[in-house]
Amino acid sequence: MPPNKKYTKEDITNIAYEIVKQEGFENLNARRIAKELKASVQPIFHNFASMEELKNVVYKKIYETYQEYMERKTEKPAYKQSGLSYIAFAKEHPELFKILFMQETDNSPEKFIMADSEGEDIIKKGQQLTGLSYEEQKKFHVKVFMFTHGIACLLATKTVKLKDSEIEELLANTVLELLKGYKEK
Repeated sequence: MPPNKKYTKEDITNIAYEIVKQEGFENLNARRIAKELKASVQPIFHNFASMEELKNVVYKKIYETYQEYMERKTEKPAYKQSGLSYIAFAKEHPELFKILFMQETDNSPEKFIMADSEGEDIIKKGQQLTGLSYEEQKKFHVKVFMFTHGIACLLATKTVKLKDSEIEELLANTVLELLKGYKEK
């Protein structure tokens, strides 16, 4: 009889992450992971105290994937790139986007934006573009975020299809129009 294969925390986390990436957290359970491992559930509970612990590790990995998108460097202005990166994450990883950004909370829009580790940086990037004070930029960014989040949700749920060039043009034109209106007030 061949020896049992040893599975590491990383092996199990990666399989769980792939399941969640394709099917969402609602389809993540020990039996489903064991099926992918072609093993019993024993390796899972040998490496993790509970499914809750494993889900927390997977959630952190999801957030790391999101942060990688937000840290992308391109030739585009940083504020514009942050919006495009957010939308690209939603478009390319809809289940992960839903987990991070389409769950019920009691946050205000400003609190929601600032709860994200990227929030502070995005406000500062926006200030460079708009010339607004920090507080004005926060208020302006809430409006921009609501619009950007709307596009991201439409793409994550496959409600609409947009090419990258259409997304970029829509975002750029709308931000400029919002800024023009904001400055006229």
